[in-house]
Amino acid sequence: MVFLRPFGSDDRKSLIESDVMNDVLTWAIDGWWTLSAWQLLIFALVMTHLTMISVTIYLHRHQAHRSLDLHPLAAHVFRFWLWLTTGQVTREWTAIHRKHHAKCEQAEDPHSPQTRGLKTVLLRGYELYRAEAANRETLARFGHGTPDDWIERHVYASHSNWGIAFMLLIDLALFGVIGITVWAVQMIWTPVMAAGVINGGGHYLGYRNFESPDASTNLLPWGLLIAGEELHNNHHTYPTSARLSVKRYEFDLGWVYIRLLERLRLARVKKRRPRVALGDLRPQADGRTLDALIHNRFELMAGYAKSMRQMLRAEAAALSSLQLGQGVLRAAKSWMHRDAENIPKAVLPKLQAIRVAMPSLDQMVLMREELRALWQTQLRSRDQLVADLQSWCQRAEASGVAALRDFSLRLRAVQV
Repeated sequence: MVFLRPFGSDDRKSLIESDVMNDVLTWAIDGWWTLSAWQLLIFALVMTHLTMISVTIYLHRHQAHRSLDLHPLAAHVFRFWLWLTTGQVTREWTAIHRKHHAKCEQAEDPHSPQTRGLKTVLLRGYELYRAEAANRETLARFGHGTPDDWIERHVYASHSNWGIAFMLLIDLALFGVIGITVWAVQMIWTPVMAAGVINGGGHYLGYRNFESPDASTNLLPWGLLIAGEELHNNHHTYPTSARLSVKRYEFDLGWVYIRLLERLRLARVKKRRPRVALGDLRPQADGRTLDALIHNRFELMAGYAKSMRQMLRAEAAALSSLQLGQGVLRAAKSWMHRDAENIPKAVLPKLQAIRVAMPSLDQMVLMREELRALWQTQLRSRDQLVADLQSWCQRAEASGVAALRDFSLRLRAVQV
């Protein structure tokens, strides 16, 4: 005979405690929000996207370059989000970025691949940032105008690690153990994409719209993944412009968000890049022409470079028959319009060969360097510079080279 023990209160208590423990264990493993692998990936990417938007709009365009004003509410939301997802201190980021522009490609540049090597910047970008953030002189000289309120001093700056720790707890609560992976993606995304890809690749690889006085490049014409920061050459050419795209085929996603914030009255654009405006043709180059050239030199010289490339394309068939050697025409298209000091020495013989074969192109190269000297020299008076520009225009229009003549006529019509 089998005797069954009556089911008592102790048993019910044990069962309840067991159920509670199972629930707690399930929550700890799975979290409150159950998502598929693809949904988790999308969530992580959305979070990293919000962080990149905060970096490009708040830290970069608003704080470092003052190209737009943000409503205090919007500014604080961005600041809070960056504290959560990066532990970023506004003053440190702003100071380091301003120093990068002031000392670009020099030994003092905090993260130039030209001086430190591409591999170092790509793999150790965050270490370079932390080392410069500890430089009190950098913060004092370049960190002016950044937030200095109570919450910045006592929370965001003094306890920057609290934010990322809190973000870890949030991810654990939402997703359980897998939340650690979501959090890790959030933490490494900005250092890899901003400190590595932009600071490294953006000064080493890609294309250039403008011959800015550094090695900056546009990584891609579509600023989607890093919210417009891919257009790095455009930014270094016009650092105070709130919009980073320049060409019709370029796209700056950060600018789309800025325009949306403007519609919501949460932002106001202060600065955009200068645009070349044409007016009446002046009888000859004068002081206004000189001012217009200096003010619009990047865009004007980009047009000059376009004329040189068009000349090369027009003569491509004839040049190929001259048997100048493999890669000569390709080298000319890539380097002929560049500043002389930026052309690799290995390319110079190829460029010289094509200049000998094309006297008109050779003349454009020579006169391009003369034109550059007008805004680089510090030894001539304004009257001398105006006289030099007048002489340049006269020689260009009498050269017999259509591209030179057209450029000179356009220059004489540019408004200040």
